[in-house]
Amino acid sequence: MHPDKVKALIEAGLPGAKVEVTGDGRHFEAVVVSEVFEGKTLIQQHRMVKATVKAEIASDDLHALSIKTRVS
Repeated sequence: MHPDKVKALIEAGLPGAKVEVTGDGRHFEAVVVSEVFEGKTLIQQHRMVKATVKAEIASDDLHALSIKTRVS
């Protein structure tokens, strides 16, 4: 999987988010900035991001995703 694909999945699931993704094909790091995180705990924010790539994690196309979130 390419980092651009992971980025597109996150952006589709969290419209308006600013997303940066780096990685090597199976292990990725995402930095996601969005106003939808306002008032949410860090765990809730990370769950929101993981939900956008749930199918890819389940199929093992995406093996690992490190997430950093911030409120815009």
